[in-house]
Amino acid sequence: MKKELSVLNTAAVGKALLKRAAKRAYCKGTALWREVKYDVQAFRERDPAAKSDAEILLLYSGMHARLAHRLSHKLYENGHTFTARAISQGAKMITGIEIHPGATIGRGLVIDHGSGVVIGETAEIGDNCTIYQGVTLGGTGKDVGKRHPTLGNNVLVGAGAKILGPVKIGNNVKVAAGAVVLSELPEHSTAVGIPAKVVRVGGQRVPDDLDQIHIPDPVQQELNALRAEIDALREKIEQKEGQEQ
Repeated sequence: MKKELSVLNTAAVGKALLKRAAKRAYCKGTALWREVKYDVQAFRERDPAAKSDAEILLLYSGMHARLAHRLSHKLYENGHTFTARAISQGAKMITGIEIHPGATIGRGLVIDHGSGVVIGETAEIGDNCTIYQGVTLGGTGKDVGKRHPTLGNNVLVGAGAKILGPVKIGNNVKVAAGAVVLSELPEHSTAVGIPAKVVRVGGQRVPDDLDQIHIPDPVQQELNALRAEIDALREKIEQKEGQEQ
């Protein structure tokens, strides 16, 4: 009788543990699906070429890279670094996007096209960011520990841009295509050029967040200022010569 009670108690405990584990897995799965749905919606909102959710899930390399990173990052956090790197390298070969499993990424990241994108181990990306092809969030080779950039929320990084070192990029920042960022960028700003220079926007978000073309060029602005100064000096010289005659 005691043995039968012992077996029944063991079975009851096992059943309770299984039930708890299943509930935990279900909750995690539900949370994961919510995150994936959020990312799909982000692609729908920011990529005018997206026609359906199925197209994004099945055909978008940026989405595939993000899904693979979710798995590799979890493994990396649990100490399975080799397996995590194997998954990230496999995803790189398939998608052309290399995301180190140690990188921390928020919700709603859109990697558009994505070929040549590299995101380093200690990089941190906030929510609702957009990254285009050829972007590097890398290191300078001089830093240890925290070596890669930190992006705030709603950051747009244009095609071919490079953000290097443990620099902080504020919320609502736009980095123009081809820019090279080596220093911190304040919130609500636009950075252009090599090295990148900031064009301040008075504390307001830049209109049309996906516009990578109509961005002020600080080099051209400087040339225009020099040209205006030369014209003013030329006019003064001509006036002086006229007075002498």
